[in-house]
Amino acid sequence: MKVAVFSTKSYDRTFLETANTEYKHELVFFEPQLTCETSILATECPAVCAFVNDQLDRKTLTCLAECGTKLIALRAAGYNNVDINAAAELGLTVVRVPAYSPHAVAEYTVGMILTLNRKIYRAHYRVREGNFSLEGLMGFDLHGKTAGIIGTGKIGAIVAQILQACGCRVLAYDKYQNYDCQALGVQYVSLQELFSNADIISLHCPLMPETYHLINSAAIALMKTGVMLINTSRGALIDTKAAIKGLKSGKIGYLGLDVYEQEGDIFFEDLSNTIVQDDVLQRLLTFPNVLITGHQAFFTEDALTSIAHTTLANISDFAAGKPCPNQIAADRPQAVGSNVK
Repeated sequence: MKVAVFSTKSYDRTFLETANTEYKHELVFFEPQLTCETSILATECPAVCAFVNDQLDRKTLTCLAECGTKLIALRAAGYNNVDINAAAELGLTVVRVPAYSPHAVAEYTVGMILTLNRKIYRAHYRVREGNFSLEGLMGFDLHGKTAGIIGTGKIGAIVAQILQACGCRVLAYDKYQNYDCQALGVQYVSLQELFSNADIISLHCPLMPETYHLINSAAIALMKTGVMLINTSRGALIDTKAAIKGLKSGKIGYLGLDVYEQEGDIFFEDLSNTIVQDDVLQRLLTFPNVLITGHQAFFTEDALTSIAHTTLANISDFAAGKPCPNQIAADRPQAVGSNVK
């Protein structure tokens, strides 16, 4: 099957081409993000392979359908950038990669916690400049602290396991409790109780209408003063402007973000020779207790290998007319995000 692959980086091409020796699809790679304007590149491609910041709103999906596209193959787990109902109306099948390497994101999450806590990023730059002072680098023991995990799917469960091994008491919130977490001794509580008691809060839930700006001014007001907040899930789970107010007041003592609610035109790009026009992001970067990375928590060889194989296997299932277990049904709750119209 001929597949138009959008938002292509060198590593996408490497891993997809390597995996494709097994699946034998015709892959056509495009660097631009997928939008209505760039959708013409997919002309005569029955399948389109898209990533997290590609725009798959009704307008773009209509353009793709008119170009002959029948399948949207997401090389990601989240689908908050896709208008699933519009896709169904247009006769487009949407598939995704529901799981690739949950350990990759979980380990990165704990890495952010340790880096922020022990100020490793600041110490690194100090030493490079010949400054070996320890002033301002004080951290705290994870042992004995209370961690709150919001969302205990595969990633959240692994984070809970690692933090528990560090000696943390682990609280969790999820509509669907994970038996493996319960067996570890993780205590499920209400959101309010988690906010009020956790020293560290880590987000691992999908972006849906009920989770949009889950962390807002009201939620932050319930949290402990000096709380550590980590988000390696989806940017719009946090109201960024509310988080900035929390940082200024001292309510949020540490903020680690691998995602950002307006990351679409920024993350995955080299903007080092330009002036980033996002004033909110620029304000965040002025805080010494904020660590921001460019959506790289998933970025391991294991994860990219798994993503490539699952993506191409999904396409093969569709091409062969087989049921695909990773198809997104139109009757699922519609995720929300800046790209969904």
